[in-house]
Amino acid sequence: MGLESIKYKDGKLEILDQLLLPLESNYIQIKGVEDGWKAINKMQVRGAPAIAIVGCLSLAVELYNEKFDEKKVLRQEIEGKLNYLVSARPTAVNMKIAADDLQLLVNNLEQDSNVQSAEDMKTKFISVIEAMLDKDVNDNIAIGNFGAKAILDKTPGDTLIRVLTHCNTGSLATAGYGTALGVVRSLHKLKKLEHVYCTETRPYNQGARLTAYELVHDKVPSTLIVDSMVAALMRTRNINAVVVGADRVAANGDTANKIGTYQIAVLARYHNVPFYVCAPFTSIDFNITNGDQIPIEERPDREMTYVGGHRIAAPGINCWNPSFDVTPAKLITAVVTERGIFAPCDLLSQKDTIISTAN
Repeated sequence: MGLESIKYKDGKLEILDQLLLPLESNYIQIKGVEDGWKAINKMQVRGAPAIAIVGCLSLAVELYNEKFDEKKVLRQEIEGKLNYLVSARPTAVNMKIAADDLQLLVNNLEQDSNVQSAEDMKTKFISVIEAMLDKDVNDNIAIGNFGAKAILDKTPGDTLIRVLTHCNTGSLATAGYGTALGVVRSLHKLKKLEHVYCTETRPYNQGARLTAYELVHDKVPSTLIVDSMVAALMRTRNINAVVVGADRVAANGDTANKIGTYQIAVLARYHNVPFYVCAPFTSIDFNITNGDQIPIEERPDREMTYVGGHRIAAPGINCWNPSFDVTPAKLITAVVTERGIFAPCDLLSQKDTIISTAN
């Protein structure tokens, strides 16, 4: 059975607390929007797709047992809570896009004469959110298959594939299967994967704690490396591809992802290793021209200075802890989405075509 990090049924939501992994697997209940905001902000759930899903489901949970007499009141309630959820972590665009889509939905439902009561409106609204779980898994499987094909097409003969990935982009970052780690899973399923290397991903260690946890869980041949070993790995181990996720992709293809992604892209270019950004289409923000306009979240110093409650840095030292960096489009081989594979420079020019593939 695949790893299940988000459990939802009939208005009840539980998430796997990622702060406790890999030593303890504990599910916590999300009882409403306040719980959802805290879980996202504290990184009990993380990964752009999972943030959007948990945020939206937390709203569904809160609405589930509430009664509304007027459609207008319900619309106002939803609008305020969506705006609040977007503020939990600003860099990942998926929550903002989901909030915009849901805001448009609730506006339309309020005006729809066929939706005669606030309770009918609430039921239709919640059903759309609940459908996000299955859609995300199906989208991730498509991303995995597209990405695996792209890598295999660039690899001669029957060569088994060695890939490097950074941070966590699997079932713990999505509703299931994963984006970049979905590509790894697809290669493994095809029996084309020789080995996957995952970075520890300092300072929060998502690779060591979470990606390694998933790879061991799925019995995928894998090795953990520290972040500073990437150049040596590429020089000595014949890496066929790098696969990473994305928290936001600008219209020109510049990509914000976990801190450390940019330097891996630079090393990949030097060593002639294809570099793939694997993300749902909702990670592409056509309202942002380039990566300079992407807001970069900065995290507390403690994430750098402490490990497991023990201080590892000299007291008094200043810290700079951006959670993300931006990889220029020119270093990216392709952006892999559930709608296909695109050169970064083609995203804007093919915007209408890409969008139409979903209709």
